[in-house]
Parts: sequence; structure tokens; C-alpha cells
Amino acid sequence: MIVTLEEMKQYLRVDFPDDDSLIEYLLSSAEKICMDIMRTDDANALQSEPNAKTGVLYTVAYLYEHREDADYHALMITLRALLFGSRREGF
Repeated sequence: MIVTLEEMKQYLRVDFPDDDSLIEYLLSSAEKICMDIMRTDDANALQSEPNAKTGVLYTVAYLYEHREDADYHALMITLRALLFGSRREGF
């Protein structure tokens, strides 16, 4: 994982263990979303991409904070803008 659970909890300012499993699930989903936007199946591509960590942090924070009213279209537009320089021409 490009972002650890502890890093994510610090970013979210969560200091209790109650949501650990939810945050871990969101971390996994965020990495997959960022990989999809970058058009790669290689998890190591995230490690070498400077904006990928920011993309994962942003995605998890957005999904965590907007659990009930997330605007996925707006999330994807923001992530595409952030990760567009890393996007491959095709899979």
C-alpha cells in the first residue's frame, strides 16, 4: 500500500480504532480507483508516481467524509486532473 493505515488516520485526524476496517477498505478502493485513472494494473506504478499518494489520500478522505452524500463524478474529475500526467494511453 502506498499509504499506511496510520498515515491515513493522521491525515483524517482519526484517533480511535473504531473505523480502522472501514479506512483500510477505503484505502484499498482508493488505490484501485487511482490505478484505473492512471490506466495501469501495476500497483508498483503508484509507488513511482509523485501525485499518486496525494490522490489516494484525497480519495479516502473524500469517501470517508462524504459516506452518505458522495458526488462520485466530482471526485473522478478531481482525480483525473491530479493524475492526468501519469495516465497511460491505454491499458
